[in-house]
Amino acid sequence: MRTSKTFSILFWVYSSRVKNNQTNLYVRISLDSQRVNISLKSKIPFDLWDVSAQRVNGNTREARESNNLIAETRTKIFQNYQDLRFQNKKITTELLKANFLGEGPKDKTLLDILDYHRQKIEKTLAKGSVRNFKVTEKYVLRFLREELKINSVYLSELNYKFINDFSNFLFTCWPKGHVNAMSHNTVMKHLQRLRKITTLAFHLEWVDKDPFIRWKPTFEKKERDFLNPNELKLIEDFNFYNDRLDRVRDLFVFSCYTGISFSDINDLTLNNIRIGLDGQKWIFTSRNKTKTNVKIPLLDKALEIIGKYQGHPMTEITQSLLPIITNVKVNLFLKEVADLCDIRKNLTFHMARHTFATTVTLSNGVPIETVSKLLGHTKISTTQIYARVLEDKLSKDMSDLSRKLRNGKG
Repeated sequence: MRTSKTFSILFWVYSSRVKNNQTNLYVRISLDSQRVNISLKSKIPFDLWDVSAQRVNGNTREARESNNLIAETRTKIFQNYQDLRFQNKKITTELLKANFLGEGPKDKTLLDILDYHRQKIEKTLAKGSVRNFKVTEKYVLRFLREELKINSVYLSELNYKFINDFSNFLFTCWPKGHVNAMSHNTVMKHLQRLRKITTLAFHLEWVDKDPFIRWKPTFEKKERDFLNPNELKLIEDFNFYNDRLDRVRDLFVFSCYTGISFSDINDLTLNNIRIGLDGQKWIFTSRNKTKTNVKIPLLDKALEIIGKYQGHPMTEITQSLLPIITNVKVNLFLKEVADLCDIRKNLTFHMARHTFATTVTLSNGVPIETVSKLLGHTKISTTQIYARVLEDKLSKDMSDLSRKLRNGKG
């Protein structure tokens, strides 16, 4: 059957594979110089096959069933070809075959894109990002299983209602080990990750429209905590009663004076320390999260901590610059550090980066563009989230302004 100069559908059998007068029936789709063969999983009597008419001769039940299969197959393939032409989509024989076998875009499910996305990011994103996507995927599967009572859903069925229902489900979730349900911003993060996954399906043409096209994320503004100079000094000078807390304090303070994140500190070795153009020691490294190269001049406090652990048993074994401790233990032990130092803030390791951006750099007159480079940010808008002007700096700046205005009047 021909619908253009290049498209044809041909039914045929293997004459060389006849056994007991039975042979398999195939259909061949040809388009330009491409062609694919598809087995119809049906056997017919070889002696009744009419090559020119492409049908089985006779009026037996077996012949009628075979001819009905041929007619249905021809109609299905031809209709799919016409639909793709009408949609102005690129048509290939492989696409026509996939659609016929139920493996085409219209048959792709949410599980299919989750699997594809998981494999795609495994080697390209940082471990933390991969872990976050796995958590989002876990909640998606819980939503399907517990709320919709299904194991999967076709991508074509995703819509604005699905997103809203998933959002409502997340707001009622109690993450393991947490006493409260998810915060508003955590829910938005999960929805943003699902959006990235479904957008990938849209770009792969597995779905005709983006289900998130009308969805807009809304984030609650959160003040990012940091240590002021007095609090930082308290932690620096405190004499801890055991080596465990002493090491955790050193790692935290090192981050306060370098801005290096916990995961990146664990990767540091002596090879990361080099002499800069100014003749001083710098750290040359790359951020795990963004793969951005970072160059950080070492301040005296950071150099002091590095020297403390040169030749230390914990760094000799691992060949690391500083002792390696798990993230869970570090943040757990920091609670003890805060209690002992009488600091009322929720001390976490990431607070060290905020402290570096505010107390150590910005409040001491370091331009935000420089701070952005030191933190390894690709956009200065990201640095502005960290940037906080301390009250004493604000007071000093206003005093300077007042003095200049008075001198100008005089």
